[in-house]
Formats: sequence, structure tokens, C-alpha cells
Amino acid sequence: MNNFTDAEDYLTWNTQPKTEAEMIEIIVKAGIGFEPDRTAIYSNSNYVLLTYILEKTFKKKYPELLEEYITQPLGLTNTCFGKKIDSSKNESKLYHFLEAWELEPETDMSVPLGAGGIISTPSDLVKFSDALFAGKLLKNESLELMKTIKDKYGLGLIQIPFYDKIGYGHTGGIDGFSTVFSYFPDGNISYALTSNGTNFNNNNISIAVLSAIYNKPYNIPDFKTYTFDTNDLDSYLGVYSSKQIPLKITITKNNTTLIAQATGQSSFPLTATEKDVFEFDQAGVVMVFNPVEKTMILKQGGGQFTFAKE
Repeated sequence: MNNFTDAEDYLTWNTQPKTEAEMIEIIVKAGIGFEPDRTAIYSNSNYVLLTYILEKTFKKKYPELLEEYITQPLGLTNTCFGKKIDSSKNESKLYHFLEAWELEPETDMSVPLGAGGIISTPSDLVKFSDALFAGKLLKNESLELMKTIKDKYGLGLIQIPFYDKIGYGHTGGIDGFSTVFSYFPDGNISYALTSNGTNFNNNNISIAVLSAIYNKPYNIPDFKTYTFDTNDLDSYLGVYSSKQIPLKITITKNNTTLIAQATGQSSFPLTATEKDVFEFDQAGVVMVFNPVEKTMILKQGGGQFTFAKE
């Protein structure tokens, strides 16, 4: 199933309560990306459908199942299915940074369900990881199926490589929150990170932590900035497209901050680090502009893509 959260209109309705029938209609409308067993790609649609299957199979609501089979047996006192955020209960609202901290719209939990509706803490995630890989939640045969990787994905798990070591875990993100947990058999290490209003690449934080655990070299990042002439910002503005990937990136500005927005995605601020070089650390994005040739090189995840201003 295609990921319904990739739909261009997703951010126009994700804060509204949705019934099962409405979510099914949305998922069906998103369509099928490929035939079964041809390849694999992450999709929130599948996890929402699995939530409904669980509820029909056990004749109980998903929050009840989560408590009965996972949180209560493992003593996860800070893990539950999310509701509307209540700051009076020490629950954090969602933020992103754009010159200053700004509130994110809050997704209604009837939308993500089992795909992203659980709230937790790093400590509870580590307890969950320890229990899962110690065989306290599932039979060994089921755990091995989860760890069997095909087309980069297992059953609810992905491989997380670090030097010559292989861990298993998952990442997650919703609104201003992002999360990762992983388990490395070498040393029986469970690691978890949760963040809100992330303003730095979480993967780089994970690499730093794992480097310390496994005694690997790591250079502390230099959070340098570059002082530029704000009048130069106009030379970067415009819509950029690439022959390498079917994506357009619109560059605008908000006062003295350069803003980037890819097709169907949320906008994000860019920080100048060198002349004509801007970064968005949270996603590991680097953009190198050439105002004379009206081009921009996008670097992310080891890839490099050339864009031209339309």
C-alpha cells in the first residue's frame, strides 16, 4: 500500500478525528505502489490496517491490547497510546525551529493508530528492546521472522549498521517528535533516543553514542555559521528541479532566513555554513548554490543531485 501520509493533502486533514471507514477510504485512495513480493517500502498505511486487524481479531481496542500484552507485563509505566497533549500532565507540545521555536499542529491519534500513536520515553524503549530480543514477548521463531531482512525491511524491524556490527530496531517521526531504538547483539546493547523540535540530525547523535559504546573514533561536530550579506538571499530564491529525481524544491525567505520546501513536504529553515552553502542538520541536508549558473546541488544520505532554477 502507498503511504497515505505522503499524499499532498495530508497536512490539510491530519489534525481532524477520523473514523475507521474514513481511514480505509483514504488508504484505498492512496492506491497500491507495486504488486506483493516485488519489493518493499515503509508505509504507515500497512500499520494502520494492522491496527484494525488486531482490533477485529481480539475484539478489543488497540490501547487495551497495547496495555495487556506489552506495557503492563513489562512494567512500562511511561508508555501508552497517545491522546490529545495535556501540558498539565507534564506532556510536551510539539515544536519546530524557524528563527524561533514555533508550535507544530497536533495530529489526531485516530489517524496514525499503530503506525505512530504510541508515546514513550527512552528508558521504556530500552526496556521494551531488552525484553523483545530476550524472547520475553514473542516466541523465538516469531522474533527470527521479524529479523529476517528482505529489500531492507524485516517484520517491524530494520537493520541498523554500525561499522562491522548489525543492530535491529526502528525509527519513527510524527509532527515535531522523532524517535529511534536499536538493539545490537554484540554486547547486548539497547539504545533509544526521543526528540522534540529536533534541530540537529538524530543519526549523528546516535553515531556519537554508539562510537562511545564501541570505542570508535568520532569527531565532535563544529557548529559553525557563516555571516552573509542578507541582500544576497534573493539570488537563491526560486523553484529548482532536477533531471535525476522527480522532485521540485522551492526556495523562499522569511526575513533573514532561507526556507526550502520540497514537493508535498513541510518547509524547513536553512543555515549558512559557508559562502553559498546552506544546511538543515535535522535531515542531514546540504545545499550548495551557484547563483551565477542558477543551479543548486543537493547532498543528502550519501547522494548528490543537481538542480537548476526554472
